[in-house]
Amino acid sequence: MQPHISRAPDADGLLAEQLLRLTRRLHRIQKQHLEPVGITPAQSRLLRTVAHWNEPPRMADLAARLEVVPRAVTTLVDALEESGNVRRVPDPTNRRVIRIELTDAGRATLRALRSARRGAAEEILAPLTADQREVLGGLLTALVDGSPGRRC
Repeated sequence: MQPHISRAPDADGLLAEQLLRLTRRLHRIQKQHLEPVGITPAQSRLLRTVAHWNEPPRMADLAARLEVVPRAVTTLVDALEESGNVRRVPDPTNRRVIRIELTDAGRATLRALRSARRGAAEEILAPLTADQREVLGGLLTALVDGSPGRRC
């Protein structure tokens, strides 16, 4: 008779699965909160990225910052330009270069986005106490930074 070997559940695998489920839930809730603003999560990310530059960025700069192929940026810029949130402007020093500039409507959309993102965060974090949120913030920072030596 073979001895019964008891195996503990794969704790890291379970954590990874929980993180994936949370990511999907975050995306779903964020999408619900962005819908009234009339913007997708990807467009939101591009708009926020444009806003963080000191001067209007080039499409290649945006692709590099967002870690996507340039064609993906073109599609996002096309949609944001059509909705009046950004405009393409010529580079003052190189006429072959096109830069992406926020419009007044884009700045207004950013304000609405901040409110929508705050609402989504409040919905996701509602089950946590202030202390739990602080601990979670430290844990997420450690995971994002990838520094295994740091402990919360």
